[in-house]
Amino acid sequence: MAQRFSLAIHGGAGVMSRDSMTPDCEAGYHAALARVLQAGQAVLSQDGSALDAVTVAVCALEDEPLFNAGRGAVFTRDGTQEMDAAVMDGRDRSAGAVAGIFGPKNPVLAARAVLEHTNHVLMIGDGALAVARAAGLEFRAEDYFFTQERYDALLETLKMEQEGTLDDDPARRHGTVGAVARDHRGTLAAATSTGGMTAKQSGRVGDSPVIGAGTFADNASCAVSATGDGEVFLRLCLAHEIDARMRLAGTPLKRAVEDAITIDLTALGGSGGLIAVDRDGVIAAPFNCEGMYRGWIVEGDSPVTAIY
Repeated sequence: MAQRFSLAIHGGAGVMSRDSMTPDCEAGYHAALARVLQAGQAVLSQDGSALDAVTVAVCALEDEPLFNAGRGAVFTRDGTQEMDAAVMDGRDRSAGAVAGIFGPKNPVLAARAVLEHTNHVLMIGDGALAVARAAGLEFRAEDYFFTQERYDALLETLKMEQEGTLDDDPARRHGTVGAVARDHRGTLAAATSTGGMTAKQSGRVGDSPVIGAGTFADNASCAVSATGDGEVFLRLCLAHEIDARMRLAGTPLKRAVEDAITIDLTALGGSGGLIAVDRDGVIAAPFNCEGMYRGWIVEGDSPVTAIY
């Protein structure tokens, strides 16, 4: 018997403050999130797989310059862009990931290519790009990925560092996109993509492409895509921590994710959030900062988008 599908997406924690968010800007974010939900929903409603749905949804997020992934990726302190992405299939924990790449229009498709065309899980640099080219993925030049807002954010951050006035604004530290889904067959999947942190050192890799930290899926428990202080998510192995509490201790999804974010992440001084779906199609989207761009839909219900 077919089960109801569930889909959740995020465009990153550490949103613009309420004071600086104009009505037009807020409407633009809601519209973008709605478009992404529609893209993923179209796959699931046609009996498509959870893995296809999260891949399509994250591609749509990468194509939106509003979000820090793909076309909207932030800049390193050297003025370059380095992108990370991962996908994971809950049926057998198969996964593919890439880190520190530039060129593929949709880094999540490069991660999917690693899953489908290699015996590896995580690839970097020229090797990852070679896999993407062999898979026939679309590449774009620097001008496609350049956004003035992201470049201005780099210059502002570097200036604040020089002046000794750098603050702890989550909007500068965070920025990731992701999707989790359960399809009609009850299969779970997750996908995550990011440009990283504004003014990060070249070569820095966060939690997004690391299976068990920022991305995870297992049909026995849940699918997770995280966003926030990547170094803390890495230290906590946060996505797998949620899975372990559910699978081994029988903790319900919403309790497991709330404890992970409000207790574990907060205890180490980290901020951020995540989206998750369990084997019953229950969705959770906790965060411990001002907001997180997010949306979700369960088959038969109306879609929801939210920021704060």
